[in-house]
Amino acid sequence: MSGAFSKNEADSMTAKTIKLLGMTLALSTALGSGAFAQDAACNTVTMSDVGWTDITTTTATARHILEGLGYDVDVKVLSVPVTFASLESDDVDIFLGNWMPSQQAAIQPYLDSGEIESVAVNLDGTKYNLAVPTYLYDEGLKTYEDLPKFKDQLDSKIYGIEPGNEANTFLVDEAEKGAEGLGGFEVVESSEQGMLAMVGRAYKSQDPIVFLGWAPHPMNANYDIQYLKGGEDFFGGEGQVHTVTRKGYVEECPNVGQLLNNMKFSLDMENKIMGQILDEGEEAGDATEAWLKANPDQWEGWLDGVNTVDGKPGLPAVKESLGL
Repeated sequence: MSGAFSKNEADSMTAKTIKLLGMTLALSTALGSGAFAQDAACNTVTMSDVGWTDITTTTATARHILEGLGYDVDVKVLSVPVTFASLESDDVDIFLGNWMPSQQAAIQPYLDSGEIESVAVNLDGTKYNLAVPTYLYDEGLKTYEDLPKFKDQLDSKIYGIEPGNEANTFLVDEAEKGAEGLGGFEVVESSEQGMLAMVGRAYKSQDPIVFLGWAPHPMNANYDIQYLKGGEDFFGGEGQVHTVTRKGYVEECPNVGQLLNNMKFSLDMENKIMGQILDEGEEAGDATEAWLKANPDQWEGWLDGVNTVDGKPGLPAVKESLGL
């Protein structure tokens, strides 16, 4: 045979080769479909916005970046407790507003169970506590312990934010226990905008008022205010804001995970954008887009190692989406 094959042997080998190629193609297609399905599941990013202007700002900023990369972004407006429960049930992927240490007690059980994962610190140097106008601070209301002396002037009211907020809950509990000078005070629950309307009214007429204050926020520039000493077990001193995700999200969607690790905000950035929203009446999407266009040097590093949904370099795509 001198190394040659008979026709029957050649036909048999050809059939086996075709069969083997078919099996390889089928396996490749199956694997490719699985990988595509997994990638496609990451192509929609679900985020929570708890309705605070600072979190609305950072969420809208992230949305612009993600959409520039080709992702579909679904933002749900939820309270903090519902946000944590939604992360646990995998109905939300990302929350950029985990204020620490004030949310420590609320989030810790989820962190302990592993159902929520803390990914990164996205902001340093925050403040969060009861605040008063400086004219009232100068009259002697400087600490929680001073509150009883001003109870009548304050009409026994402390102005909080949305019902269910963990800071409101802390203040209500302390008032019911008569702790830290809060005994007999009523915590008026409203919204950020409702509370600020009361602060603005009182400030204009130089009336006494105590309210929940925080930084970053334009209130620190719009009003001359001071933060009370007290409540350290709950509010702490200067704090941080953490980025948290549902369990396993960064492993499942590493490209978005890289962006979340890179994304760091600043007090100056948030104060400027929040001022546009609250003082100038701009929509959060418009205010954040304007900031991104004007300050590319402050966010280009967020795209290091980040690609578009179809695997292309992320930075050029985001710049193109912003018209840069």
